[in-house]
Amino acid sequence: MGVRGGRGGSRAATAQPNQSQSKQERRKRKMSVVRWNSFGDIETVRRSMDQLFDEVFTRRPGVGREVATLAWEPAVEMFESDHEVVVRAELPDVDPNKVEITVTSDAITLKGERKHEQEEKGRNYYRRELRYGTFARTLPLGTEVKSGDAKATYKDGVLEVKIPKSERVKPTSVKVQIA
Repeated sequence: MGVRGGRGGSRAATAQPNQSQSKQERRKRKMSVVRWNSFGDIETVRRSMDQLFDEVFTRRPGVGREVATLAWEPAVEMFESDHEVVVRAELPDVDPNKVEITVTSDAITLKGERKHEQEEKGRNYYRRELRYGTFARTLPLGTEVKSGDAKATYKDGVLEVKIPKSERVKPTSVKVQIA
C-alpha cells in the first residue's frame, strides 16, 4: 500500500522506526493486532432484515401506513400467582356477552367483535385511527391449568379471566433430612 506524494512519487504507508524508540516499543508496534469480525457484515444484514420484517408484519401503525387497514387486537396482560393464572384484556366498546372465551389445559383464546358505530352521512373525516372488526387472540398460559374452573369478569372495559392452576403444578415444599 502506498501513499502518493506531492510530485507523483510513492512513500511507504508505514512509519519508519525512530532511532530513539526502544526495542520494546518497536516490537509492540509490530505486534499490534486489530480484531476483525468476519461475520460483522452478515450480522448487519441480519439486523436490517429483522427491522424490515418488524416494520412490515407487525400490527402497530407506523409512519406512512394506513391505520384503517390494520386489524384491531385487544391489548392483554397475563400473570400468575401460586394458585392461578390471570389474563386481562382491554375490550372497550365490546359487548362482554358476545366475547367467546375458550380455555384449554395450556392456552386461552379470546374471540369477539368491536362493532363500528353507525356511519353518519355528511361526516368528512380528516383522520380515522379507531379500529373495528373481529378479533381472535390465543395466548399460551405457560403452565397447566384447570380449564373447567375458569371465572371471567368484565368491568370498565377490561375483561379479567382467572384460571386455577392444576394440582400437579402447584408448588410444594419438601424438608431435607440431613444424615
